Amino acid sequence: MTQLNTPPADPSTGPPLTADEREELLRLRREVAAVRTDRAPRRKVRGRSVLAVVLIVLGCVLAPVAGVSVWVHNQVSDTDRFVRTMSPLVDDPDVQNALTNRLTTTVFQYVDVQGIADDAVSALAAQGLPPLLVTRLGALTPTLTSAVTGFVHDKIAELVASPEFASAWNAAIRAAHQQAVTVLSGDSKGVVVRGDTVYLDLAPFIDLAKKRLSDRGLTAVNAIPDVHPTVALAKADTLVRAQSAYTALDRVARVLPWVVLLLFAVGVYLARNRFRALVGVGLGLGLSMVVLAAGLLVARGMLINAVPARAAPATASGYDIVVHYLRLGLRALLVLGLVLALAGFLAGRSESAVRIRRWTSSRLQALRGGRSAGPVSTWVRAHVRGLRIGAVVLAVLAFVFVGQPTGITILVIAAVLLLVLALIEFLAGPTDAPPGEPDVELAAAQPAAPPAAAVVPPAPREGQDREGQDAAVPK
Repeated sequence: MTQLNTPPADPSTGPPLTADEREELLRLRREVAAVRTDRAPRRKVRGRSVLAVVLIVLGCVLAPVAGVSVWVHNQVSDTDRFVRTMSPLVDDPDVQNALTNRLTTTVFQYVDVQGIADDAVSALAAQGLPPLLVTRLGALTPTLTSAVTGFVHDKIAELVASPEFASAWNAAIRAAHQQAVTVLSGDSKGVVVRGDTVYLDLAPFIDLAKKRLSDRGLTAVNAIPDVHPTVALAKADTLVRAQSAYTALDRVARVLPWVVLLLFAVGVYLARNRFRALVGVGLGLGLSMVVLAAGLLVARGMLINAVPARAAPATASGYDIVVHYLRLGLRALLVLGLVLALAGFLAGRSESAVRIRRWTSSRLQALRGGRSAGPVSTWVRAHVRGLRIGAVVLAVLAFVFVGQPTGITILVIAAVLLLVLALIEFLAGPTDAPPGEPDVELAAAQPAAPPAAAVVPPAPREGQDREGQDAAVPK
C-alpha cells in the first residue's frame, strides 16, 4: 500500500496576522507550554511553597503579639509617654464624677455637719433660747446639712475639673509610674498593695481639697487629719500576672517586630507567585489586626463586668483612654495590610490586574496625545524600572521614619506613590513592540512559547484525503 502524504502548508503564505490573532496565538502557545512543563516544576517547588505559606501564617499570628509588646514597652518604659496616655483620664466626666463622690465622702467622714449643727442648737438652748426657736432650729439642721453637703460636693467638683487638680493628677501618675518597680513590695507611696488588692492613695488630693475649701471659708475642714483614703485599682494577683506578662513582652518588644517582618519577607521570596503571596501577607495582617481589636472589646466587657455597676462608666472610660494608642496602632497596621494586598493584586499577573494596568496606561497615553518623544521621555523610558523601584523605596522610607504613622498617613503615602508611578508612566510614553513581535511585558510575565514546529498541523491519517473522505488506494 502506498500512503498519500499532503505537503505541509507554507507558514509564510497568506495574509499577515492581525493583533487579535497574534494575541490568540500567543495565548495558545503559552497554554501548550504550561501543560508540558507544569508538573515537573511543581514537584520541585512544592516544599518551598509550603514553607512560604507557613512563614506567612506564622508572621500573621505573631503580628498582634508584636503590636501589643511594643505598646506595653512604650507605655511602661517611658514615663512621659505613660503620663501622656493617662493624663486624659482626669478630663473624662465619668472619672471626674467618681473622684468627686469619693473625695466628698472622705471629707464628711471627718466633718460631721449634722453633729455640729445639733451641738450649736443645744448650746443656744442652754443659753436660754426659747424652746419654740430651739425646736424650729432643730428642724432646720437636716436642711443645713444637705446644703453644706451640696456646697462641698460642688466645690470639689470644681476642683476636680480645675487645672490645679489636673497638675496634681499628672504628678501622682508620674510618681506612681516611677515607683512601679516597688509596687509589689508595698513601698510605693502612690500605689500600694494591701492583702490581695492594689490601691491608689488619694492623700495628695485630700490635701488639695482641704486647701481649696478652707480658702472658700469652710475652715472646719482644717480639722481633717493627715489621712490616706484609697481607691481599689485591681487584684494583686492580677497585677502580678500583668507584671510577669510585661516582663516577658518587654524582653521581646525590640526583636519581635523585626522577626515578623523577616517572616513576611522570606515567605514572599520563597513563594512561586510573589505578588499573590504579597496579597496574602496584606490580607493576613489585616485579619490579625481585626482579631486583636475583637480581643480588646472582649477584655473591655470582662473588665466592666468585674466591677460594681456604679463604677462601670468610669472603668469603661478609663479603659478606652488607656488603650487609645494601641487602637491607633492596630488601625494603622490594618490600613497597611489592605494597601499591601491592593498593591500585590495590581502588580500581579491576573487577567483583572493586567486589564487594569493596560486601561490605566492607555488613559495616560491618551493624555499625551500625538506628541513625539523628547529627551526627558527617552531618558525616563530607558530608566523606567529603576525609577519605579526608587519611588517604592522612598515610600517605604517615608513610612518607616514617620514617628507615629496613622491610617491616614499610610493612605497619603500610598496615594502619593500612585501619583508618582503614574507620572513615570506618563513621561515614559508608549512602548510599542515591532510588527510581528509579542508584547514585551506580557511575554516576560508568561512561560516561553514552544518552537514553531510544535504547532505545525499533523499529516492526514492513512486512507483519508484533505476533506476527510476515503481515498482510492492502489493495490
